[in-house]
Amino acid sequence: MFKYFLGNSPTWYKTLMLVFLIFNVFSYFILGPTVTAWIFIAEFIFTLAMALKCYPLQSGGLLAIQILALSLTTPKNAYHEVEQNLEVVLLLVFMVAGIYFMKPLLMYIFSKVFTKIKSKLILSVLFVFLSAVLSAFLDALTVTAVLISVAVGFYGVYHKIHSGESDYDQSGVKDRKELSGETLEQFRSFLRSLIMHGLVGTALGGVCTLVGEPQNLLIGERMGWDFIEFFLRMAPITMPVLFVGILTTIFLETTKTFGFGAKLPEVARTIIENYTNDQDSKRTKRQKYELVVQAVSAILLIIGLALHIAPVGFIGLGLIVIQTAFMGITEEHHLGKAFEEALPFTGLLVVFFVIVAMIHDQHLFSPIIDWALSLDPSVQPSMFYVANGVLSMISDNVFVATVYIGEVKQAYDSGVISLEHFEKLAIAINTGTNLPSVATPNGQAAFLFLLTSSLAPLINLSYGKMVKMAFPYTIALGISGFLGVMYLL
Repeated sequence: MFKYFLGNSPTWYKTLMLVFLIFNVFSYFILGPTVTAWIFIAEFIFTLAMALKCYPLQSGGLLAIQILALSLTTPKNAYHEVEQNLEVVLLLVFMVAGIYFMKPLLMYIFSKVFTKIKSKLILSVLFVFLSAVLSAFLDALTVTAVLISVAVGFYGVYHKIHSGESDYDQSGVKDRKELSGETLEQFRSFLRSLIMHGLVGTALGGVCTLVGEPQNLLIGERMGWDFIEFFLRMAPITMPVLFVGILTTIFLETTKTFGFGAKLPEVARTIIENYTNDQDSKRTKRQKYELVVQAVSAILLIIGLALHIAPVGFIGLGLIVIQTAFMGITEEHHLGKAFEEALPFTGLLVVFFVIVAMIHDQHLFSPIIDWALSLDPSVQPSMFYVANGVLSMISDNVFVATVYIGEVKQAYDSGVISLEHFEKLAIAINTGTNLPSVATPNGQAAFLFLLTSSLAPLINLSYGKMVKMAFPYTIALGISGFLGVMYLL
């Protein structure tokens, strides 16, 4: 059984998880429910931090099952947490699937930007800005998936010509050897830096709106904010931070530090431009028609979100219906692919809610929240920002936001804090979980998605290299967000 337990995870990880499960039982009967609950939280954060070794749904799910078995919370209370956040679940299930059918349009846009802009500096800034705008209205994971698809496609064309697997027009390539060595490493470095800029862009845009990140909707739902109000509430913090993020991009590309600054080799540019021109010439009338349908759907999506005509998940479902109906996608197995990306994380989110239910039932965070609320009201938002930011660096930002907004909402319902102060703390929690969390792949799902994708090994992107490249952004976004929370709230 041990051979198959948790699949291909390292032996040490499997052993440790079994030790956790056995130790928790003894801890419950010897140390009591409260201490055991804290142990469960530490173990769960560990499973999130080890997401590259094993997706947290399995290891974290085993802990959640044990929590229910030991009656640290009940299925009814866990279901109540899901029920309170049903709109977030619908967002993940339907909105991500709806955007899946829009991928060809997004890839078309990024491909054109990639090939038409000659300046690496301008291209980097555009990637940050485009990723931010798209993530504000769409889903950060979907935008990341598009960036990955574009980069993998271009690398694949380069590799096929380099290896001699393709007879594709090699105009400008005198000798395949010129595609090796330093040229290949420069091409990889170029793609690596561009993708990292784009990923930071998803965080910059994701913090701004109700649908940018799952925890945003969770926070917005608790506050009763619609799409426009959420944006306006966050804007005093998020707009200056967006400006700082773009300035950081310019600084990194100009100074060529922290792994940034590599330019696209001319021979690679020739190959990619020829490839994109060839793809454009082969595009059929049906494919052009589908791009029009996707563009119209994107406009309808923006209008639907701005006017808040329905819950976000319903808008996503409507997006699926409109696009598939007018593009002729009517077979079930073609529809099923759209849901593959979101469902694993949706399952993990439900596991989050079991942990959150345990935290509430055991009153674990009450002393911490009470201490934080005992501080001078003027420093409370910045303290919440720091606490959420640090936790989001090592854990998942959705989990952290779920815990904190739930505890603060209880304080407001109990009359401990005013509505105005509650709103300030909600803004601090949202920005705190979204901005400093770019420090590691543990905090941002989009970063983890890239690190576990097929692109990462192609461009030599490791965990350590990602942390190094994200470091200047972490400092710039984290500090600017902190100053915004401290002086603008």
